[in-house]
Amino acid sequence: MCSPRIMSEVYERIGRRANVSRRALFGVLGGAAVGATLAPALAARAYATPADATSIVDLTHVLTPQFPVWPGSRQFEMHTVASITTGNGSTGSLGPIGGSAFYLNELRYEEHTGTHVDAPAHASVDGITVEQIPAADLIAPIAVVDIAARAATDNDTLLTRQDLLEWEERHGRLSSRCIVAMHSGWESRVAAPGAFTNQDALGVQHTPGFAPEAVDFLVHERDIVAIGSDTLSIDAGRSTTYGAHLAALGAGKYGIEVLANLSTIPASGATCMVGAPTHAGGSGGPARVLALF
Repeated sequence: MCSPRIMSEVYERIGRRANVSRRALFGVLGGAAVGATLAPALAARAYATPADATSIVDLTHVLTPQFPVWPGSRQFEMHTVASITTGNGSTGSLGPIGGSAFYLNELRYEEHTGTHVDAPAHASVDGITVEQIPAADLIAPIAVVDIAARAATDNDTLLTRQDLLEWEERHGRLSSRCIVAMHSGWESRVAAPGAFTNQDALGVQHTPGFAPEAVDFLVHERDIVAIGSDTLSIDAGRSTTYGAHLAALGAGKYGIEVLANLSTIPASGATCMVGAPTHAGGSGGPARVLALF
């Protein structure tokens, strides 16, 4: 962790430089910390940087023990192991920590919880694991394909190759090395118990996803690094063959699932920063995802 002295100096420098540019701010904080500084967790808002009027939107859901997970998966858990006191240290199962007071939690969750990354290894025996995703692929243009109107009346709708071609008619050819994200409006369901997984009486989920042939098109006819969705899966919930996963991850691309706030960024012209985890051998993991435009 950063020492209190270092963080104090960082905050002091930011305070002195009210007109700090995004480039300078990255230099002060480092890329890993900028999300926490500029995009608070309670956000469905854009944050303008004063120097260049660029907006930053947090595409990450706040993770709580109540957040929906894939049916049968473990819910997120957080337990306090040390808490700040006014005495000679912190209390909790760890007891005093070096004579100083710190707040500390233990987290328990499966890798594919909340807004998260799917590494190629998640669906491909030869795929790279999450810490091996090239850093250059974690900062990329993002294209948002909106199928929300259709998903509102057809929960099983798919993002198709035709949707992609129509997007290109309006916005131009997909950018090289881009992320293509499906916006289905599904995040509006996240607070309603059962609505996000949308299971029927037989336990089948009815949620939108990518058609496998659309992913084949993106992998073989366009130059993408990843695909993303605002649902629990890049595949439709009812899928039993997981064709979107196999097509994307099998081709060495990664996935980003359970994105937030896609309706608040432009269909084209934004840049996405994916704060993927780096635990060795991981199949994926929770991520902080930001859009800049």
